Amino acid sequence: MLTIRLPDGSARQFDGPVTVAQVAANIGTGLAKAALAGKVDGKLVDTSFLIEQDAELAIITDKDADGLDVIRHSTAHLLAHAVKELFPDAQVTIGPVIDNGFYYDFAYKRPFTPEDLVAIEKKMAELAKKDERVTRKVVTRDEAIAYFASIGEAYKAELIAAIPADQEVSLYSEGAFTDLCRGPHVPSTGKLKVFKLMKLAGAYWRGDSKNEMLQRVYGTAWAKKEDQELYLHNLEEAEKRDHRKLGKQLDFFHFQEEAPGLIFWHPKGWSIWQQVEQYMRNVYQVNGYQEVKAPQILDRGLWEKTGHWDNYRENMFITESENRSYALKPMNCPGHVQIYNNSMRSYRDLPLRYGEFGQCHRNEPSGALHGMMRVRGFTQDDGHIFCTEEQIAGEVTAFHQQAMDVYTAFGFTNIDVKLALRPDSRIGTEESWDKAEESLRSALRACGVEWTELPGEGAFYGPKIEYHLKDSLGRAWQVGTVQIDPSMPGRLGAEYVAIDNTRQVPIMLHRAIVGSLERFIGILIEHYAGAMPLWLAPMQVSVLNISDAQADYVQEVATKLRKAGIRVQADLRNEKITYKIREHSVQKLPYILVVGDKERDANTVAVRARGNVDLGVMSVDALIERLKHEVDTKA
Repeated sequence: MLTIRLPDGSARQFDGPVTVAQVAANIGTGLAKAALAGKVDGKLVDTSFLIEQDAELAIITDKDADGLDVIRHSTAHLLAHAVKELFPDAQVTIGPVIDNGFYYDFAYKRPFTPEDLVAIEKKMAELAKKDERVTRKVVTRDEAIAYFASIGEAYKAELIAAIPADQEVSLYSEGAFTDLCRGPHVPSTGKLKVFKLMKLAGAYWRGDSKNEMLQRVYGTAWAKKEDQELYLHNLEEAEKRDHRKLGKQLDFFHFQEEAPGLIFWHPKGWSIWQQVEQYMRNVYQVNGYQEVKAPQILDRGLWEKTGHWDNYRENMFITESENRSYALKPMNCPGHVQIYNNSMRSYRDLPLRYGEFGQCHRNEPSGALHGMMRVRGFTQDDGHIFCTEEQIAGEVTAFHQQAMDVYTAFGFTNIDVKLALRPDSRIGTEESWDKAEESLRSALRACGVEWTELPGEGAFYGPKIEYHLKDSLGRAWQVGTVQIDPSMPGRLGAEYVAIDNTRQVPIMLHRAIVGSLERFIGILIEHYAGAMPLWLAPMQVSVLNISDAQADYVQEVATKLRKAGIRVQADLRNEKITYKIREHSVQKLPYILVVGDKERDANTVAVRARGNVDLGVMSVDALIERLKHEVDTKA
């Protein structure tokens, strides 16, 4: 008798081996129809998988995240099937699932065109409607090589040749098309109903520029049509919100070839920077951080001690002077350790918290640069806490609350917390990793938050907590982090005198809340579509006259607002008032004040809020009170 335990705690018994599909049918015809795959003892499998011993089973449908991955994986194979139908001479290579979709790389005698893309998508729909059964077959490696070589699929044969000779591989077939794949796949192509091909690109075989250029076709696939429509809408909205486009439209900053990966800040953009930096500086101060500043350039010998020279040199900008080699700092931590080492420290001095708006440079590949999101020069709200092991949990708990307060102030309320655990390649003892990971778990428990654990994704020297913000389009951005580092202080000779008068090495916590200010401002611009909240807006108010008769009063109002700490401009141009209002609205100004004879004579202003919201007429004092409240509350 075979026992299958289900997620709801119930169990089903069968006389002998049974497939996932048969279990689903035993539960109900609705589930049998909806089943895309199964999860047997935690492993994702096809519905045709035969369960031969007692097991735990979850039936995967399109309501599950795993189900969506199966749909996308299967749709990538449907794409390859369609390409082979239309272009028999094309060779298939690889087709993985990626965020929100998939891609597949092909070798073909000419580049695919947008017209080809339309034809391929149409053929995919035809093949899906045939509802052809998807079958799995296990063969030896050499059998698989022979098969793909026989049908002219040289790339596939090369891929398989890299697999150990004693290893079996699985082949999936649908109709006349067969592909190499681990699976699982949907039971039949009819399950693939919602997909769209997105774009074409070039890609080198195996990612090596010395190899042939292939044709990459990107696509997206979803369980429901409305989900795909929302995704496509968000893509369109993301294009409108692109910080590079808005940065130019709103005169925030620009890039140019003479300084790749570096930003030319314009007055309005630099004003946003200043608001972010000053806000974060206040966070430093109220939470007991001492602000420091370390040199930009440090001798090679220091980078050798930290391990960066051997492991990170290709990403560092190197310079020489008087037969000595130096590097522009790619990170701030070694400099902070030097400041710590400049005095003898006692356990009474700990925890010691340093903060720096430290400018770093990293020699990123030109192809990886992406506006403000990936640059070569950036500034971090960087901080390092020197503490004892016993102080880790308390410091991390305090940092967590600081981070959450900051994200709320900037308008982010949907935040995922993740704990990155020990990687395969690491330093330190298992005991030290156990302690470090449990310290972070303990801190998160104390904060009352839920978190996701990421096995293998910690730094080589210690585990870390990551903060992932979701913006107004639901996109996740990893910004803040707090990391335990028991290694670097010892490598750089940091010590403190313990209570028993012995010399001990402190633990160092690396922490940042917004991370790169450049990247964070880019995220803010896209989150708000350039319409920054009042406290961040580079220009908060414009005062507009209707005619020259109000010019002096406009200047008087602007001066009063300026003295109250409001960023204000007076627009006295000889233009129609409708034109001026429209122009300032396009610039996403939070408030526009209109002054005519009536307002001048009554010492008032007519107030328009962003979005063409008419707030009526009010006194300048009442307006100032409103603006100050909005700034203070970060509304």
